[in-house]
Amino acid sequence: MLCHTRAAVLAAACLAAPLPVTTAAQAETYPNHTIKLIVPYAAGGTGDIVARAVADRLGVALGQSVVVENRAGATGAIGTQSVAASAPDGHTLLVGQTGEIAINPHWNKGIGYEPDKDLVPVALATIVPLALVAPGQASYGTLAEMLKASHQRSLTFASAGTATPGHLAGEVLKFKTGSDMTHVPYKGAAPALNDLLGGHVDMFFSGFPAATPHVKAGNLKLLAVSTGKRSGIAPEVPTVAEAAGIQGFDIALWQGFFAPRATPKEIVERLNGEINKILRDPEVKDTLLQQGADITPMSVDEFGAFTRAEIAKFQAIIQEVGLKPE
Repeated sequence: MLCHTRAAVLAAACLAAPLPVTTAAQAETYPNHTIKLIVPYAAGGTGDIVARAVADRLGVALGQSVVVENRAGATGAIGTQSVAASAPDGHTLLVGQTGEIAINPHWNKGIGYEPDKDLVPVALATIVPLALVAPGQASYGTLAEMLKASHQRSLTFASAGTATPGHLAGEVLKFKTGSDMTHVPYKGAAPALNDLLGGHVDMFFSGFPAATPHVKAGNLKLLAVSTGKRSGIAPEVPTVAEAAGIQGFDIALWQGFFAPRATPKEIVERLNGEINKILRDPEVKDTLLQQGADITPMSVDEFGAFTRAEIAKFQAIIQEVGLKPE
């Protein structure tokens, strides 16, 4: 019986032994073919801009081609799910954003992935404020004036779709101020912005890059930004927290890199270091800053903590405001 027990232990040891070697070998030979950066939205969005700003330089740093692939659909869920199901070898990465990482899991239980279990945070790239904008011809020019108007008549707020950061920002503003506001969801930010420009809706928490040229042209009024601190590109514009007196109001559209679960730690650490170097490059930093994005390099552990905090924050927001899928 003792011999059988020893044999079983030896057999188990032999089976387990190759695993660390395999992991080490993966890290030593990484990368050995093309790396894909999956953006789960159509080309032209903020995540796509970030991916393309990093891709070529990352390719040079790693000695392999890095290509950007847009896999849009289901509010980012299709592209995210494809990365979660990919081989954990560092050759397929997700350029994930607030919606598919921190909001979708609380909104739709059938998305096919759990970000905190199926993905490994690699590096945070940028944090982009949402710009609370109103039509240029609106009677109000400040957030305080807009809130006053909302108590006199019902206002409409657009979003790029239900369960997007802009939708939740509008719902929190409505809830915290007791305003009379009605959500009008669109199939993307572009049609929402077009209807705002046409005066068909009263306000929109837009991604900062898309709103900026219209604000400069005088076609939109920029009332506030949604983040906890003011934007580096528009430091004169108050935050919603400041302008509306809502303590803790901090909703952003952020972009970060994620790998499939079980990707070797050595590969994740290497990617974190290389991506952070690229983000600190003055040319890259300036390009992204001009898009309204704040560069925020973090270590792997810091980004992991940031992601967990964002997931918990949006769960609390959805529960507090009492939002249900529309």
